[in-house]
Amino acid sequence: MVSVTIWNEYIQERAEDEAAAVYPEGIHAVLRDALEGAGHDVHVATYAEPEHGLMAEVLDDTEVLMYWGHRAHDYISDEVVDRICNAVYNGMGFVPLHSAHFSKPFKRLMGTPCSLDYRESAERERVWTVDPGHPVADGLDESFVLPETEMYGEPFAVPEPDRLVFVSWFEGGEVFRSGCCYRRGAGRIFYFRPGHETYPVYKEPVVHEVLDNAVRWAAPRGDTAMDFDNHALEPAEQ
Repeated sequence: MVSVTIWNEYIQERAEDEAAAVYPEGIHAVLRDALEGAGHDVHVATYAEPEHGLMAEVLDDTEVLMYWGHRAHDYISDEVVDRICNAVYNGMGFVPLHSAHFSKPFKRLMGTPCSLDYRESAERERVWTVDPGHPVADGLDESFVLPETEMYGEPFAVPEPDRLVFVSWFEGGEVFRSGCCYRRGAGRIFYFRPGHETYPVYKEPVVHEVLDNAVRWAAPRGDTAMDFDNHALEPAEQ
């Protein structure tokens, strides 16, 4: 069992009928049910809460932060972004989903623009498992199909992944690096592309399998935490 905090803006599901029709209780509710069903201890936080629900004590109790954002990227407190990144450096796992590629925490951790091409047209997506030996791919077939998704296309302005687990193909012919693994400090990061606020991608059982695997892989392994202070040392002995 992993202690997971699911962070969701929870803006579009309340403000837009199309999103509410797919996720009437919010994207976080579907993700929570899936991860609790897989045996994890799940806490939910949303944008409108004080400190966006990500107070220091919440992150202290979080082994993996799963993050979905879209409309409010620019409005996330820099103090909270610092808190998230420092927690990752110290060993917390981070699983940003879909449009969280453009979130402040992910861009900070990547150190790149994290931009991409996109097209919202309910296309079919085939996700290929290109690293079947990776734990995030455990139990999955060589590929799986999502019937309606938003296209994300290359170039994806992120650093070269430490491991690339999934590559997506779309009806328009585009491809995309859809499952990217990184290490930052003692923390493990898994970016997972599939998902959208108006397509029921997060209701797909195979997506639940991926996210369960991702949480288990990203959970802390007892690595040495980072120390963020400079330290004055005594002169070296001659």
